[in-house]
Amino acid sequence: MRWNSTLRMVALGMLAVSSPAQSDALQTEAQGAATKWDESYNKGDMDALSKLYTNDAIVVTKGMPQSGEGIQKFFSGLKSKGWEDHKTTVKTALPKDNLLIVSGRWEMTGPAEGGAKKFEGNWVNVMERRSDGWRTVLHTWN
Repeated sequence: MRWNSTLRMVALGMLAVSSPAQSDALQTEAQGAATKWDESYNKGDMDALSKLYTNDAIVVTKGMPQSGEGIQKFFSGLKSKGWEDHKTTVKTALPKDNLLIVSGRWEMTGPAEGGAKKFEGNWVNVMERRSDGWRTVLHTWN
């Protein structure tokens, strides 16, 4: 009985030690996925950008949610209107089964009265682990 208690304590201690490391690793993976998104958008490579989403993904925009080809069209439209230099900074990455709930900040420059202006806000992605990396299932921001 005493041996089982000791094993439980050791296992709990190992979980406590590995959790921050696992959390850091997931946050690093999430930042890598976000950086790929930023690079694809900033280069105007909407084909590469659309491949970062699952086939059933939803992008919740200010107007109307986008899915399928609508995602690529939406971001192509933003780019063509002068929205540039997108940068995402991941602040949290919370695992849930094969999903990763990621949040952080976004910023970019866009058209404004008197010229380009920096815009920024909060960002949330729900990502699904695939054999070739993380793919976005749900994407929204404010």
